[in-house]
Amino acid sequence: MTDPRPHVLVVDDDRAHREMLRTVLAELGAEVDCAEDGEQALALLARTAPALVLLDMRMPKLDGLGTLRGMQQRGLLAPTIVLTAHADLDEAVQAMKLGAADYLRKPIDIENLQALLQQHLGTGRREAAEGPPLPPDVVVASPLMQEVCRDLARIAASDAAVLLAGETGTGKEVFANLLHRWSARAAGPLVSVNVAALPEGLVESELFGHEKGAFTGAAAARIGQLQAASGGTLFLDEVGEMPLLMQPKLLRALQSRTVTPLGSRTEREVDFRLVTATNRDLEAEVQAGRFRQDLYYRIAVITVEIPPLRERPEDVLPLAQRCLQQHGHKRLSPAAAARLVAYGWPGNVRELENTMLRAAILAPGDVVLPENLPPNLLAGPLRGPTDARSLAEIERQAILAELERTGGNRSEAARRLGISRRKLLYRLKDYRVDGAP
Repeated sequence: MTDPRPHVLVVDDDRAHREMLRTVLAELGAEVDCAEDGEQALALLARTAPALVLLDMRMPKLDGLGTLRGMQQRGLLAPTIVLTAHADLDEAVQAMKLGAADYLRKPIDIENLQALLQQHLGTGRREAAEGPPLPPDVVVASPLMQEVCRDLARIAASDAAVLLAGETGTGKEVFANLLHRWSARAAGPLVSVNVAALPEGLVESELFGHEKGAFTGAAAARIGQLQAASGGTLFLDEVGEMPLLMQPKLLRALQSRTVTPLGSRTEREVDFRLVTATNRDLEAEVQAGRFRQDLYYRIAVITVEIPPLRERPEDVLPLAQRCLQQHGHKRLSPAAAARLVAYGWPGNVRELENTMLRAAILAPGDVVLPENLPPNLLAGPLRGPTDARSLAEIERQAILAELERTGGNRSEAARRLGISRRKLLYRLKDYRVDGAP
């Protein structure tokens, strides 16, 4: 009896990246084999006939283009999607000329991967796989954030570096914590560093450590945060603020898995899973010369976009009520709750938490009333059910029209609409648009 699951071959020299793809593909219903270079891939292809090959372009021994030529010469014509960085799109074009069916840009976005798999294999997400239970201090009520958590659970099983992207205040540190809790490194430390909060002159000492006397004021030796995270997870928040002069040293540490403290000549091994977060567009920062391209691709093996609070209104009241429980066990009146849901929350979860702390202090009784809320929350009109339906239809028309104008380019359509790409893909599934993951 033949296995109904599609067979996929992953070819990538980065072990953590291979394992991440294996985990995600298996969860999506595929049977997965892996090869760490082009030569291994050709040997496997001579014995098996996968339904799809995911082929990295940059590998030692035999790179992606060389592998495609080898496949042609040997008559191994399996459908192939090449994995390529933005700067190497010319290589993707060459790969298409050599028979590749499609390409996937690095850093890999899981939603993009799902869309390509559905397009080429007809496979999709297994809805039954809900992932591990959420800890009690994490509130997730919206379908959009439930998808994010399912993706994080898939990613957590590997050691691949993860970049959490999203606006300030969306709770990226909470989800970095989830990645650590759900990983095989959960028993190890989770070391969090806010790069933006470090004085520029102390970044190197903080990250890499120093020996006694290495600089004025260094009265004792101190290990750096990279070494402190060994055996666990290192979370670099606001990584886009990393000083340009420090970026080569961080890149070398990530590549060699060693650090050399200030004032020392001895390298020390480190072993951690890297998670970073930013509210900046790092690709734009690379183009502007403020962030190294090679470091960007090293820290963003896979990206996860955390949607802003305005795109997940189902989370507003549960988050608000949790905050009130933490500050005096108060509750929201229906009128106050309606005002919270109607507000756009430009400051995201952080603004909501501050608002609830203020309301808990100002409310004299056990119930938070509208007058206990900031004036800006009381200014706009409230929407009724009819208005909500009308707005949903306007949103639908705007999304479909923008997709038509961009020729189906979802990332560009999301950028023009001012919404996250994840929100756009979620809406396309609601609209049952062909090719939506």
